[in-house]
Amino acid sequence: MVTKSSRRLVAAAVSALSLCTALAACSVGTKPGTTPAGKATPHKVSTPTQKVTISFASWVGDQPTMKKLYAGFHKKYPNITVTFNNIPADSEAQKLVTMVAGGTAPDVAYMDGGSVSDFASKGALVNLESYIAGSTVVKKDDYVANFTENAIYNGSMYGLPFDAETTGLFYRKDLFEQAGIGGPPKTFAEMEADAKKLTNPSKKQYGIAIFGPESGYYVQPFVASAGGQLLSDDGKKAMIDSPEAIRGASFYTGLAKYAPPAYLNSNSYDGRVAFEHGEAAMYIAGSWFGGSLIGEAPKIRDKWATAPLPQDKECATQVAGDSLVMFDQSKNKDAAWLWLQYLSSKESLRTWNVGQADSTELPPIKSLLTDPNSFKGKEWLKSFADMMSCKIITTNSPQWGQIQDRLNSNLTKVVYGKMTAEAAMQDTQKYATKLIGG
Repeated sequence: MVTKSSRRLVAAAVSALSLCTALAACSVGTKPGTTPAGKATPHKVSTPTQKVTISFASWVGDQPTMKKLYAGFHKKYPNITVTFNNIPADSEAQKLVTMVAGGTAPDVAYMDGGSVSDFASKGALVNLESYIAGSTVVKKDDYVANFTENAIYNGSMYGLPFDAETTGLFYRKDLFEQAGIGGPPKTFAEMEADAKKLTNPSKKQYGIAIFGPESGYYVQPFVASAGGQLLSDDGKKAMIDSPEAIRGASFYTGLAKYAPPAYLNSNSYDGRVAFEHGEAAMYIAGSWFGGSLIGEAPKIRDKWATAPLPQDKECATQVAGDSLVMFDQSKNKDAAWLWLQYLSSKESLRTWNVGQADSTELPPIKSLLTDPNSFKGKEWLKSFADMMSCKIITTNSPQWGQIQDRLNSNLTKVVYGKMTAEAAMQDTQKYATKLIGG
C-alpha cells in the first residue's frame, strides 16, 4: 500500500476546476452522493473467447499485492491480459484528464475517490449500475455509505470503492502513563486537558501535533462533531461561519498552544517524526500512519495505540478512499468490467486492504468490517473501522479546493496567534460565498 496523507491533500488541490478547463465547461447536475434511484436493467457480460487486452491506470500496479491479484484474475480469465499503466499518485488526475481529452483514456483506472464524480460529470466514465445489477459478486448494499458518496453521480454509481481510511487518534501510551492519564480522551474537554498535562517544553514534549498548512483538512471532523458543516449538502451554500463550525475550529486551533512549535508550519507526513520521537503525545491521522510507524519506528511498537477521535456532540471523522472506474472510451467494456468485478470481490478486498503485512487500510464493505478475522494481528485498525459510519463534512463543490486553500491560510494565522478562529471562519465564508453564491 502507499502512504495516503500527503497524496490525499494534494489530490484535493487538483480540483474539479482543472477537469472543467481541460474537458468541458462545468455543468451543475445532481450532487455527488445522491442516493441511487430506481433499478437498472442487468447487463449480461460476455466473457471473451478471443484474446483481449485492457489497460489499467494506477500508481499501484507494481505493488506485490496487485500483482498477486492479477495472477489470480488471469488464471480465471486467460483470454484477458491487463497492461498496467503506472502513473505517480500526485499527478494521476491531471494525466487522466489529458488522456481523456486526447482520446487515449485507459479502460480502467484506480483513482482517488474524490475525483470520480468530477470525471463522471464530464461523461468520461461508464455508469456501472447495469453491470452491478447483473453481478453476483458486487453487492451495492454491502458498501459503507460514507465511501459510496464520492462514487455516485446523478444518482448512479460510477466507481466501486476499493480501499478506505478514516481519521483517528494515535497516542503514546508510555507518555500517557508517565503523565498519570489512564487512557485516550473521549471528549473535546478531555483532549484539551490531556494535551495540557502532557506538555512540558523543557523536555521538548508536547501534547499534540498540529499543522497549520493542513488545518483546513484536519479541522473538519471537529467542526462536524460540534454539529457544524462547511457547505450545504448540495454544495451550493457556504456554512463556514456558523456557531457550530466556529466552535469546532476554535477548539482545534486552540490545541496549537500544546503543539511542538517547530512543526506548526509543516505537514502531517513530514511531521510524523514528532510522534515517533516522543515530541508529540497525540497525533491525528489516517490509518496510513500506523503502517508508517510499524515500518519506520519498530522500537516504539508497544508504546502507541489508537482510538476514535474525541467528540463534542457526536462522533465524527474524515474519510478518504480510492475507487475503481471504467472509462467510456474503452473498446472492451465487458472485459474491463470483469477486471473491476474480480478486484471488488470480498476476497480481493480482504487481500488488498488487510490481507498483507503492509496493508493498513480498511475494506469499504460491511461484511469484512464486521468479520472478526479481518483485523487479526492488526487490532489497532479496529478504532478506525469503528468510525466508518461517523458523521463527515460535506465538501461537494468544484470550488472546494480553492475554499480549502483559503481556510488553510486563515487557520494557519490562527495557529500563530495572528487571527481569531471566528475571524478566520468569517473571512473564509465571505470568500466561499463569492465563489459559489448562496
